Amino acid sequence: MGDDVPLGALLGLLTLLLFLSAFFSGSETALMSLNRYRLRHKARQGHRGARIAENLLQRPDRLIGLILLGNNLVNFSAASLVALIALKIGGEPAVALGTVILTLVVLIFSEAAPKTLAAMHPERLAYPAAMIYYPLLKITYPIVWLTNACSNGVLYLFGVRNDQSGLQSLTREELRTLVHEAGSRISSRYQKMLISILDLEKVTVDDVMVPHNEIVGIDLDDPATDIERIISESQHTRLPVYRDTIDNVLGILHLRKLANYAVQAFDEKSLEALLDEPYFIPEGTPLSTQLVQFQRRRLRIAMVVDEYGDIQGVVTLEDILEEIVGEFTTDPADEIADAVADGSDAWLVDGMANIRELNRAQGWELPTEGPKTINGLIVESLETIPEPETCVEIGGYPIEIVATDDNRVRQVRIGPRIADSGPSEQ
Repeated sequence: MGDDVPLGALLGLLTLLLFLSAFFSGSETALMSLNRYRLRHKARQGHRGARIAENLLQRPDRLIGLILLGNNLVNFSAASLVALIALKIGGEPAVALGTVILTLVVLIFSEAAPKTLAAMHPERLAYPAAMIYYPLLKITYPIVWLTNACSNGVLYLFGVRNDQSGLQSLTREELRTLVHEAGSRISSRYQKMLISILDLEKVTVDDVMVPHNEIVGIDLDDPATDIERIISESQHTRLPVYRDTIDNVLGILHLRKLANYAVQAFDEKSLEALLDEPYFIPEGTPLSTQLVQFQRRRLRIAMVVDEYGDIQGVVTLEDILEEIVGEFTTDPADEIADAVADGSDAWLVDGMANIRELNRAQGWELPTEGPKTINGLIVESLETIPEPETCVEIGGYPIEIVATDDNRVRQVRIGPRIADSGPSEQ
């Protein structure tokens, strides 16, 4: 029968079959290489090709079955056609040579090249191919269903279940990677904000709170003049009110409530009548949890307590927001730098400086798992309060003790990082 067909027609048909083989191979790679999140985004925007591709990829076994059916049919047909062409040209000895040539041609032009191109530009081929495959799947559905049923049955015998899961969710670390890899598509400022939001569950109220010894509040045992001075000079809108010590907190005073008392003297009882109930939270509470609690309770300030009920510090809604958007500059006290340049490389750092804030401001990587301040970090590493001129290396950073008090490190000098290593004293 092949003797009746012109050689040119056979070669033309072979070229068409090779083209179809390249289409099936390339489209398979393109569809499987699509970014599923970008695909879903385009589908929701109304992109017809994206909608069809997303529909097809919901059942990848059917799509792969269709592609393999078409690809194998085309390749086997091409092999038979090459045999006819070889017999027509050189007889039976040419059949073996034709098979070798066909293998090389299929490998290069119908497999490697189209798959490489599809992997580099998947959307250019995937969307048009999806519009072709969709009606083709309808036509060949019985054959594809039977093929998939047999293949799934074989997999079942080996203990493999064909679970059709949709778009898989990303972990927090995977989301961090996506944000970092966004590059210029997202400004560095927004990248930092997104990373900070993802890290809210890892940061606790202990990391951002105002510690016990730095709490600014109103002691009702103080003279009225001192109370008036604290209120007038306060940079905060809410102040804890206590008696004798902060551990005996009575409530929270919103300074806005004092507007009616601006031109008249107020006594202790009138001040107590303006207090809101104090809100206590346990130490170690994640910022993400506390942010939700502030929203639900419509509060902006909380007292952090330990397991014994002792007050450890104060955390506000602004403290949590600063973890996301960066430091606010409304408080002049916050503008005092904890780190001052000392030469070209070293920095003079206050012993009570918060480690997380230093890392964020200076780009350092001092350990944050334990103590929250430089003083605490050094004391924990050395297990004693060091003398001035003592040197220690923590996290690869050389730290020199500049000044100390009886109970804490007051000032240190931190040099550039030299290596990743544990603490060592000199």
